[in-house]
Amino acid sequence: MKVALVGLGVIGKVHLAVLKELGADIVAVCDILPERCEGAGAAVYTDYEEMLAAEKPDAVHICTPHYLHADMVVRALELGINVLCEKPLCIRKEDIARVLEAERKSSAQLGVCLQNRYNASSVFVKEHLSGRRIDFAFGSLLWHRDAAYYASGDWRGKWATEGGGVLINQAIHTVDLLEWICGEPNSVEGRIFNHSLEGVIEVEDTAYAMFGGEVPFEIFATNTAAADMPVEIVFLSEGERITLLPDAVTVDGKPVALDAAGGWYGKRQYGSGHARLIAHFYDSLARGEKFPVDGAEGARSVRAVLAVYASGGARVPV
Repeated sequence: MKVALVGLGVIGKVHLAVLKELGADIVAVCDILPERCEGAGAAVYTDYEEMLAAEKPDAVHICTPHYLHADMVVRALELGINVLCEKPLCIRKEDIARVLEAERKSSAQLGVCLQNRYNASSVFVKEHLSGRRIDFAFGSLLWHRDAAYYASGDWRGKWATEGGGVLINQAIHTVDLLEWICGEPNSVEGRIFNHSLEGVIEVEDTAYAMFGGEVPFEIFATNTAAADMPVEIVFLSEGERITLLPDAVTVDGKPVALDAAGGWYGKRQYGSGHARLIAHFYDSLARGEKFPVDGAEGARSVRAVLAVYASGGARVPV
C-alpha cells in the first residue's frame, strides 16, 4: 500500500517515524518548506494536489496546520484515497458537514488521529467503566506554551488558522476521552480567557467548561502553567475514584497493572498511542474493516469545543 504524508512539522515527523517503524511503503512527502522533508526517503513535493495526482497513493496522512485539514481531507476522499487526519478534524462548524458528506460518498476511509484512546491506561478505564454508572468526571490539562512556541508557526494562536487555543489544540484529546467514556453531552457552559498570553495570541490560553448529559463532566485547561504536567481525568463511579493518566491508572489510590505502553514517539505528553492507532488504521484497511475512529468520532470533540467557544463568547449555556 502506497502511503504519502503532507505536513512535516512536529507532529508530521511523529507520523513519519511510526510509518517507518511499521515498514510502510512511503512514496511521497509534502511540505511548503522542502528542507523539512530531508531524510524522509521518499519523493518530495511542495504542492499537495500535485503529489496526489503524480503519486496516486492509497493513503495519505494529513499533518498540516488546522485550517488546511478540511479541504485536504475532502480532496483526498474525492479521489478515493484513504485519509488519516491529525486532530482537529476541522475548525469550523460548516466544515464538519462537508467533511462527513465527503466521507459518506467516498469509497475510501477517513480516520482521525485521536491516539490517546489507544493508550493502555485509556483502554483499561474504558473497559473498567463499561456498563457501570459514572456519576461525574473531571479532566485537567496544565501545560506550558510560551510566546516562542506560538512564534514557531504563523498559523498558531489565531482564530482563522488554529481555530482556537488550548482547547482545540492541546486539550481536544482530553475532551475526546471524556466524551468517549462518558458519552456525548447535551449542553455546554464554558468560559475562555486570555490573560498570560494577551498580546501574543488572539485565542484563549485558558478554558473551563461544564458539560451536561447522562454523565456530567467538566474540564479545565491552560497553557499558562510553569511547566507541563501530566493530563489527568478523574471518574467517580459507584463509590470508586478512578484516575486516568497518560501511562497510569489508579483506583481509589491503588495503581493498576497495565499492558506494556509500547513505544513513545515525539513528546511524552502525546501518549504512546500513535503507533497503535496508525497500525490499527492500516490493519483495518487491509482487512476491509471499518476503522472505528472515523469522521463521526473526530467530529464529536470539534463540536464540543466549538460549543464551549460559543458559550464563552455569549456567556450563556448552549
